[in-house]
Amino acid sequence: MLRGVIFDFDGTLFDSMFIWDSAGETYLRALGKEPEENLQTVLKPMSLRQSAAYIRRRYHLELSVEEIMQGIGRVVEDFYFHTVEPKPGVIPFLEELRQRNIGMCIATAVERYQAEAALERCGMRAFFSGIFTCSELGSGKDEPILYRTAMAHLGTDRGSTIVVEDAYHAIRTAKEDDFVVAAVFDAGEARQEEIRRLADCCLTDLRDTDIFWKCASAL
Repeated sequence: MLRGVIFDFDGTLFDSMFIWDSAGETYLRALGKEPEENLQTVLKPMSLRQSAAYIRRRYHLELSVEEIMQGIGRVVEDFYFHTVEPKPGVIPFLEELRQRNIGMCIATAVERYQAEAALERCGMRAFFSGIFTCSELGSGKDEPILYRTAMAHLGTDRGSTIVVEDAYHAIRTAKEDDFVVAAVFDAGEARQEEIRRLADCCLTDLRDTDIFWKCASAL
């Protein structure tokens, strides 16, 4: 019986994955620089520091790597504070879970203050009893610590918990740790075939409640 749901944030609850690909371009345009056409592709495999170093070198900026990192960070922060919106069907689905007395929390790589700003602005913070972040736990989604911590907070077990994710690497981690996983489609994730093979159910978005509840009924 379903008693708890652990939600990812980016790409699952919020339409926000693209900001990580476009932040470098937005930052450069704010400096009056026109980014190269394939900048997103160039930066995608890089860390934030590597991206900042590349931008500094490629665009001849008289700024330190740290200053560029801070500038890109402000672009991302502004997006979460003022722009990002929930994906289709999210709020009605959360309300349905609340009406059924199912506990909800978030497990995310987003910084807490950014996630909370978006949730508060969109009237969603009260749905979640806890937010667990990779930076606070010192563990990424290549390890199951985040999901285990969230489950312990909910007071549930793997037989009564569903993890809702959009990213292949996170879905794989949760599945390898024996969680039931509902995958939500996001255009920023290329590995859709692998996700369909791995997840317990796949949703176009959180309006696919019949698919979700069918998955939950198997617990």
